[in-house]
Amino acid sequence: MADYTQSATVTQTTTVTQPYIRYDPEYIRTIPGIIKIVCCVLNLIGFICIEVSYFSYHSRGSFFNTVAMMGFWFTGIMLVFYLFHVCEKFHKIPWLKIEMYFCAAWTLLYMLAASLAAATNAEAFQAAAFFGYCAMIAYGYDAFLKYKAVSAGEIAQGTRSVQTQQQQQTISTVTTY
Repeated sequence: MADYTQSATVTQTTTVTQPYIRYDPEYIRTIPGIIKIVCCVLNLIGFICIEVSYFSYHSRGSFFNTVAMMGFWFTGIMLVFYLFHVCEKFHKIPWLKIEMYFCAAWTLLYMLAASLAAATNAEAFQAAAFFGYCAMIAYGYDAFLKYKAVSAGEIAQGTRSVQTQQQQQTISTVTTY
């Protein structure tokens, strides 16, 4: 008589979303909402610091402004998407991964842009460098939060629950000769 055990794991994922667009001001009170607002403000202040400088036409200023404005528009659009639950309506798009990669890239770009601005002797550039370093920290923290959410299998908005069941079965066989 021989016994053997057979195991099977069944995983069931349930995603619950509301498929209509609506305004939800509660998002700006969450940590990701606050980070997005802080990033938009830092992008805008850094951009203004470079623009009021006499040397704004310099390539370092142009690079800083390019990074600041692309960050401002992407972050601002994502803020609007979250406020109106566009991310929830289109939950199949990997919003968290897109944001994670963007935030990681902008952390590096702001490190470079702020360092280049800090190396300039213009006071406006040095002020912009300060706001650039602050934006670098904010984008880095946001990238870290997005990484944790992606690793946990979360979605941008809505809820996702994962249920795992393990089944075990013992089978006995009788052999006769």
